[in-house]
Amino acid sequence: MESTHRTYLYNGHGHALSGHILRPFDQIIDVQAGMSLPTSGGYGASRVEKFRLKEIISFEAAYTQVSGSLKKEDSSHTTLVTSTIEGLNILDVVKADRIVARLASNHPAGHDEPHITLVGSHFENLRIAGCPVHVELNQDVFLRADTYAGLRKEFESNADFRKMAEDPIHLGKTQKLPGECGVLFCSLVKEMRTSCPGVTSRGHVFDVPQFGKIFVAEVIAEHSQRTLTMLRMELGSPTSGPINAGQVQGNGQPIPPPGP
Repeated sequence: MESTHRTYLYNGHGHALSGHILRPFDQIIDVQAGMSLPTSGGYGASRVEKFRLKEIISFEAAYTQVSGSLKKEDSSHTTLVTSTIEGLNILDVVKADRIVARLASNHPAGHDEPHITLVGSHFENLRIAGCPVHVELNQDVFLRADTYAGLRKEFESNADFRKMAEDPIHLGKTQKLPGECGVLFCSLVKEMRTSCPGVTSRGHVFDVPQFGKIFVAEVIAEHSQRTLTMLRMELGSPTSGPINAGQVQGNGQPIPPPGP
């Protein structure tokens, strides 16, 4: 019997910075250093230098690269999305020398979903209100559970991971174990802390008085796909609005999908 011909549809995109300032003026922050991977694979890169929005947000450089290709040695499909931002400054409160979001995946031939890793994602000299911030990322869990099915098993068996994933932003609303086609909202953070006066933390969220909330290394996990946002900020009074810094998403699927 003739074997089924399958086409692999790649999925990878990322950007370094985006947002929407709502107060004291209304202005959308255009996507900076954004890049998408064609469904046929290939390579793309985008770079932005010396960005500044008044005295609210600035960075020295930002760049994103995407790639997708067939690994001939084992007929697997590989995807890489990396987004980096250097010299970030938000209202002189949040600063970082470098933030790297990295997502790499390998989809073996005949497998139901890819193996996705976030290894390489990191912060360099992250500071809040002039104070150093310690962030330890939980790469072990996401290496061990590099598929959506694996993350669901981790949710069932790992009490620490389940505690974090059940209520990741501490709203008092428990997230139940998602189904095979569901969405698991969690964080890559294992531990984070700062000694800065007035700054408090819960889970992967920092609260800064008269600045807002800072959500660190958020992960949205779905079957065959991950989204990682290194910093998501909800700015409060006197400057308000949502801001994202360092976001990547991938991978893809064969068409038609593997079956019995």
